[in-house]
Amino acid sequence: MSGGEEEKTLEYTPTWVVAAVCTVIVAISLALERLLHYGGKFLKKKGQKPLYEALQKVKEELMLLGFISLLLTVFQNVIAKICVEHGVMEHLLPCKLEAETEAENTTSHFAHFRRLAEEATAAQSGYCEAKGKVPLLSTEALHHLHIFIFVLAIVHVVFCVLTVVFGGMKIRQWRAWEDAIAAQNYDSQQFLNKKHKFTRVQEHAFIKERFLGMGKNSALLGWIHSFFKQFYASVTRSDYVTLRLGFITTHCPANPKFNFHKYMIRALEDDFRKVVGISWYLWVFVVVFLLLNVNGWHTYFWIAFLPFFLLIAVGTKLEHVITQMAHDVAEKHIAIEGDLVVTPSDGHFWFGKPKLVLFLIHFILFQNAFEIAFFFWIWVQYGFDSCIMGQVRYIVPRLVIGVFIQGLCSYSTLPLYAIITQMGSSFKKAIFDDHVQVGLVGWAQKVKKKKAAAAADADASSSGSGSVQASSHGGIGSAFGIQMGKLAKKATKPEENNSHQKKEEENN
Repeated sequence: MSGGEEEKTLEYTPTWVVAAVCTVIVAISLALERLLHYGGKFLKKKGQKPLYEALQKVKEELMLLGFISLLLTVFQNVIAKICVEHGVMEHLLPCKLEAETEAENTTSHFAHFRRLAEEATAAQSGYCEAKGKVPLLSTEALHHLHIFIFVLAIVHVVFCVLTVVFGGMKIRQWRAWEDAIAAQNYDSQQFLNKKHKFTRVQEHAFIKERFLGMGKNSALLGWIHSFFKQFYASVTRSDYVTLRLGFITTHCPANPKFNFHKYMIRALEDDFRKVVGISWYLWVFVVVFLLLNVNGWHTYFWIAFLPFFLLIAVGTKLEHVITQMAHDVAEKHIAIEGDLVVTPSDGHFWFGKPKLVLFLIHFILFQNAFEIAFFFWIWVQYGFDSCIMGQVRYIVPRLVIGVFIQGLCSYSTLPLYAIITQMGSSFKKAIFDDHVQVGLVGWAQKVKKKKAAAAADADASSSGSGSVQASSHGGIGSAFGIQMGKLAKKATKPEENNSHQKKEEENN
């Protein structure tokens, strides 16, 4: 320490200080744990199972952060005593090295923290200096890295919640359209008249808004129209009514009164628990960015454009899916009996995978949160004038882009995702209520057990009739299982986890 004052160890620290600090830390930790616990109970009581599972995901992330914190704390002295040659530490620096004479005279904020780091790690530096080397990473630098990881995780969770909350507010505005459609369906006479009417395709509101003619020029105009459409009135009433009818006609034709809006909200909540987590490939991105954050490269500036262009591309593609379905109908029909119906298909999406859109949105939200977290971390830790922060001409565009991404994703892209991803070839398990999903899981487990028992009986039995009978039962299970196998398989793991969580809650 400066001034010749030595830091006191725990042996010479008053006991009341140790007890007071421990009390505060333990009290805050327990309060947070209880808050999450009762928040989960409240969500389960309200029947918000997807949001409850998202909360469990947040708990997992907190546990991972705690483990990272433990590793950094336990191994900080070990890492600080790893010594390397001076030349190794002079390459790929976030800030340009200055001459020792200039460094002593400078009054910059970064130089101030640099001197503090040297004082805080005097023991480690002395250990390496005795060998004619320098520490690989100082204790102060490890502490700053520790703080950055926590800030990044918190900002990501907050941004995801804000995006879903504001996006959900816009989606809930569509409920009026769903209620109006339901009121028409309950009118039996009006419903019968619909079946016998003829619709001129070119005069339909959906086709007027989305169909831009035929030929090569129409394809280019379709993409341009989709690009601009995401910024204003991304989903209109005619879009919602037509897409809703296409989904119901394809996936549940026996139930024309199906509540498509409620299903869409449940599916979005299911996807939210995937987005709120930080997957391994996102941590890889963080490591790559920290590697490339070299002085003069302005990586923090150029990388801000990555989520911007990805978001524009995703929004344009989702709008173009609607345009493409309109063209498919308009190019094949002049007039149709009944209402205009579009055909959902995975072929409308990139590589035939609607789930790819969720992956891109997850990456966009994380990368934007990373940009904002990195900015505020540098500002608080090193000051606005830090060389890592860069010049104002690089800072302002980053902040503007970050705010724009957050606003557009909440206002346009997320609502578009919520409805357009239902236009795939298959439906999601959210189409069933929770008790139906539980029933499907039980059914899948019973079928699996019966097939295993039938196979065992077939091997053990020597009579031909026994083998035929067992095979027949297995065939019935397989034929029926093909229809619902994927949904049941997806639902099995969450249900097993829920049963385990229920036992833990009872113990608590």
